[in-house]
Amino acid sequence: MHVIYGGTFDPIHHGHLRLALEISDRLEVAPINLVPCHIPPHRGDTGASAEQRLRLLELAVAGEPQLRVDDRELKRAGASYTADTLRQLRGELGSGHPLTMVVGTDSFASFDRWREWQSIPELAHIIVVRRPGAELDPDGPPAAMLAQRRVSDPRALHGQPCGLMLDLQLPLLEISATGIRERIEAGRSPRYLVPDSVWQEIRRQGLYRACPEGNF
Repeated sequence: MHVIYGGTFDPIHHGHLRLALEISDRLEVAPINLVPCHIPPHRGDTGASAEQRLRLLELAVAGEPQLRVDDRELKRAGASYTADTLRQLRGELGSGHPLTMVVGTDSFASFDRWREWQSIPELAHIIVVRRPGAELDPDGPPAAMLAQRRVSDPRALHGQPCGLMLDLQLPLLEISATGIRERIEAGRSPRYLVPDSVWQEIRRQGLYRACPEGNF
């Protein structure tokens, strides 16, 4: 099975990394492919450039065999759309290979506003990770899609190429990339929220208005 976990990763932090490892363990799949988006279609500009975010990701996963970075969206011009990425991967993997994407309930709540959202289950399985405080509208299209396609056993995703949805409750680290950027801008250290290698690179490049040397 090929699994992708996309996001802006602005910056990558231990919450992202721990979730990816939990998915790897739960599905018994490695590696999990972290896919940084180029231009996020549903939010404003990122705090760091695509090249800078990619560098931080590469540092974060170095030496971890269960995680890998896939920079395909950074190589495409324009906004990054999940359907385009899945279609490209499907062409590479073939029609019979299981392909799975990971999304949190905070993002999945607006799934019906994604481009070509109804075609996505025809390209891949979807793992919906429950996030505290992010509930689905029980009468909305995303909740209806989840109810129609839900399976309870992760092993089911290995048995067919696409079309199923797994609703997972995982132990999550409640860390926010927005909070990290705000912390750095205010001159406070984000150490232990991000890998040390990532924090060192943020400081070296002066990203997010990095705080003074003495605050490491």
